[in-house]
Formats: sequence, structure tokens, C-alpha cells
Amino acid sequence: MGMQCLLNKNLQTMTNNLLTLGKNMLKNILILVCLTILNSSYTYAEINKDAEFVFKINLTKKPTTRPQTVAYVPVEKKYYVADGGLAARGSDYEAPISKSLIHTFDEAGKYIESTRAGFDNRSIYFNEKTFKLETITYNVSTAAGFAPMTGIFSLELDEKGLLTAKSDVVSQPSASFGSAGTMPTYDSKNNLYYAKQENSNRVFVLDGKSKELKKEIKLDFNTPNVMHHDVASHFVAFTGKPGEELILLDIDHKRFLIYNKDGKYQGSSALPKSLKIRAQNHFNGLGYTVNGYYFIYLDSDGEFGSYHAYKVLK
Repeated sequence: MGMQCLLNKNLQTMTNNLLTLGKNMLKNILILVCLTILNSSYTYAEINKDAEFVFKINLTKKPTTRPQTVAYVPVEKKYYVADGGLAARGSDYEAPISKSLIHTFDEAGKYIESTRAGFDNRSIYFNEKTFKLETITYNVSTAAGFAPMTGIFSLELDEKGLLTAKSDVVSQPSASFGSAGTMPTYDSKNNLYYAKQENSNRVFVLDGKSKELKKEIKLDFNTPNVMHHDVASHFVAFTGKPGEELILLDIDHKRFLIYNKDGKYQGSSALPKSLKIRAQNHFNGLGYTVNGYYFIYLDSDGEFGSYHAYKVLK
């Protein structure tokens, strides 16, 4: 009888493990299908003369200091808005964990919940290689000195696509990222990071594995007639679209500037002249998601502001 019970228990454990494995495999297959559909248009990119407004995400909680970037996970059909600006400071009674939150919304922009993941977020994105949600913190370059909870981290999601507040280290800080406030974007296909440098036209391109600087891009500011103080200081979006790989927000002239991966200017996409973009958009409140939307935070729209999604490339 005892042997039979042991066999039943082992059989049940094996069955549960197989079911869990099956669920994970199915989820990964669904992610691949979603990404294949999203990436199918990459070869045929065109610039929208006027950026197409798609929808907006209304924040239902006051941002913890600074609203930063936005990520989208296709299989979960959810958006994740990361706050930053609160350093990970500890005390005799508390671990050094940032109070900055990450807010979860469904694909229609409806608020679900907020989670304290523990990081002073600067760039949140979906890694198409690992199928994980990841965040890059403030001072990933250590330019402002060493601080705890700094680097690149993966964020755990539960079966419902909600943050668990658990994380794993992806990478330690690296001086190759340059500016302390940079908000790097990620090229999953080629495993590269694009780190815009503040008060300049420079973009550092880093190898995703070694974090070594592969090259430096100098964006053409002469052709669109802009200065570094006209455009986003820390963020350039990586699109994955051949020939139009990079998008830079021109705050002062209310338009998007599109570049290829070598920094050559390809054209612009106009924003509505009535749009109330603030000076803070030079430093935060921006984002680009894997489904091809560029997000801009507008603090004057709604009680706590909102993120407007625009389609820049067809």
C-alpha cells in the first residue's frame, strides 16, 4: 500500500510538471506567433506625413515622481508604464528598494494595478529573444557613482500577465552606456542597445551580451534644422524597421524625426500643433512598443496625465 501511494504521488508530480512545461511552451509559441505578425510589416515601412493618433492610456494614479517609458507584451495583451525618479535608498529597517511603481493596463488602456518592483526605472521593454519584460535603471552607466539596485533586470509576470514584484539580474551596470540619465532602447533581433546621450546628437550602440561599445552614431541635426535643446535628451526609439530604425522626438517643433541606423535623416512625421508637450518630455515620459506605437506623456490631459500612442511608420 505504501509503495502504491509513493508511486501515485510521483506520478502526480510528473503530471503537474508536464502540465506546467506544456503551458510555458504554449505561451512561448503564442508569443512567437504574435511577434511574427507584428514584424511582418517591417520590410515595408513608410513615414506617415502626419503621425496617426491611435489611443491613449489615462493614468489613474499620480506618477511616483517621473513617468518614464512604456512596454507592451503581445501574448499578455498588456501595457506596462514605468515610473522613475525615486532612488533605491535603504535604512536600518528597510532594504534599498525604490518606491517607483510600474502600472499595468490592458490593451485598450484600462488600468489594472500598480506594482512596486523596486527599481528607479528609465527604460522598460519587452525582450523578444527571452520573451521577458525587462527594465533598465537610472545610472546604468555608473556615471553618477555606484548605487544599489542598478543595472538591467527582468521582471517576473504571473499567469495573468501581472507583475509579481520579483526580478532577476540581466546585467550589471556598464560605463559604456554613457550618460547617467540615458533611456536605452533594445534591438532584440541583433541584441543591441541604443543609448541616446544627453545634450548631443550622439547615440551609443552597445553589444547586448558584452555591453561593449560597438559604435557611435551621430544623428544628422543639420538637415531637419534642429539643435540638441530642441529634441529628447535621453531617448531615441528603436523601431526594427529597415531604413527607418530610429525615431527622435522634436519637442520644440512638435514632430518626430526619423533616421536610419547610421544616423542619416529620412524624414519627419508631424504632431498636432495644439498638442501640449512640456519641457519634461526632453527627459522623460516617452516610449516605443513592439507593436509600433510611440508614446508621449501629456501631464495636462486628465487628472494625472495620459500617454498618447502615435503611429509614425506605416
